[in-house]
Amino acid sequence: MNWTLAALDRLAREAAVWVLVQATQGSVPRGPGTHMLVFAQGEAGTIGGGHLEFQALAHARRLMVGLTEQTTLRQVLGPSLGQCCGGVVNLAFERVGGADVARLRTLLMPPRTPLALFGGGHVGKALVHALAPLPFAVRWVDSRDEIFPTDVPDGVDCEHSNPVQAAVSDLAPGSRVLIMSFSHAEDLDIVVACLKRQRARNDLPFVGLIGSATKWATFRHRLEDRGFSAEEIAHITCPIGVPGITGKEPEVIAVAVAAQLLQTL
Repeated sequence: MNWTLAALDRLAREAAVWVLVQATQGSVPRGPGTHMLVFAQGEAGTIGGGHLEFQALAHARRLMVGLTEQTTLRQVLGPSLGQCCGGVVNLAFERVGGADVARLRTLLMPPRTPLALFGGGHVGKALVHALAPLPFAVRWVDSRDEIFPTDVPDGVDCEHSNPVQAAVSDLAPGSRVLIMSFSHAEDLDIVVACLKRQRARNDLPFVGLIGSATKWATFRHRLEDRGFSAEEIAHITCPIGVPGITGKEPEVIAVAVAAQLLQTL
């Protein structure tokens, strides 16, 4: 489960202190807007770890029990904190509880980037778990019945579509698309549907296709035969994943692809 969802569920039952990185200067572990929730026992999220976070946790718990009323701290990441970043972090602290859940849900959970994942195979299953804590709203599509597992992470919507490419027409504008169905024929149909949508709307910033260079060469020729220009075909990314990661295990591919998707944001 996304840590924010779990933390907000907990906040509905017990008080906490919300710690927010308000502003920064120079080299720092995390940027403005980074946040965490500190409970009497335990915390959720991180503002960067190290002695900075240790001090923030201690201050939050002092605020929680009334040992201080100070709601801001300015921390210089130098020798005094044992961190050599050299920057400055301004922190804000706020006591929160169940009455603040709705407000914090809006602040801590901004809209996620839509992502369509076509294919419920081994790599698809690994990908939805890799993407779960990342800022994507995943729409997971497959043409086969009963393909989706029972342990689907929160924020992933599973959809049966037959023919599978029919789902392309109503994807949210701005969707990133990943294509890794169980058959090359389905993959090609989805690619064609994406390119037709690009031609009509130009609103799919990234379309990635799993496969080897040989597979992509074959697909490229078939797309040319269907009348797509070289410029249109160049919109498809194949193979997918950041360069330099050569492992073929589903979990390894998932990490490489998730990293590539983050680069598109």
